Amino acid sequence: MSVLVANCPRCASKQITFDVESVNIFRKDHGWQNWYEAFSICRKCRRSTIFVLSERRDSDYQKVHLTGLLSMKNALNNYTEVQAFIGLKDTATIAPPQFLPASVEAVFIEGATCLAVGCFNAAGTMFRLCVDMATKGMLPPEETPGLNSKIRRDLGLRLPWLFEKGLLQDSLRDLSTCIKDDGNDGAHAGTLTADDANELLDFTALLLERIYTEPERLKQATQRRSDRRSSQT
Repeated sequence: MSVLVANCPRCASKQITFDVESVNIFRKDHGWQNWYEAFSICRKCRRSTIFVLSERRDSDYQKVHLTGLLSMKNALNNYTEVQAFIGLKDTATIAPPQFLPASVEAVFIEGATCLAVGCFNAAGTMFRLCVDMATKGMLPPEETPGLNSKIRRDLGLRLPWLFEKGLLQDSLRDLSTCIKDDGNDGAHAGTLTADDANELLDFTALLLERIYTEPERLKQATQRRSDRRSSQT
């Protein structure tokens, strides 16, 4: 039986031993790092927890890949790090748009998690932050007539400027008001409802798709077309 030492989220025991009964690989990063969901039983309270584990760079992960994590004779902490455990936050089913920068994707996932567990004000604040981060990168870095430091800093002023300059599609203009109004309510007044948070989600996802997903898909389709034509010559 493989074992793992971790804090128990069920009985609050610190650094207690768990019996790991099964693992599931659900992700691979960097071409080598497996991520696992590990079904584990606390030796103190005898209740189960599913831990999220990632392989350690300083471990013999090649041996782990060859023989399997559950075949390791010593504690799995020698090969993996405990990143989290599966809980209510993992009921979030809203996947972020494709091809987002890692920082924007992380904030979107946090917003989706907050929405899934009913934290509507926190969700609204996170979705507004997504839009803030994404649109800052659309501003010209050089000094531009009509673009002052306040517009660069304030999302509520930046969005109208981007629409006026044609840098954002005008079809999004009406939806964009929810970011300024509802986003500010979430941050300051704490009055967002589920409908408000879902409106913020809809606009944020659509905007991120326009900024990141659609251009990358077009780029990849163009590359595939070029590759096909090259192979025919």
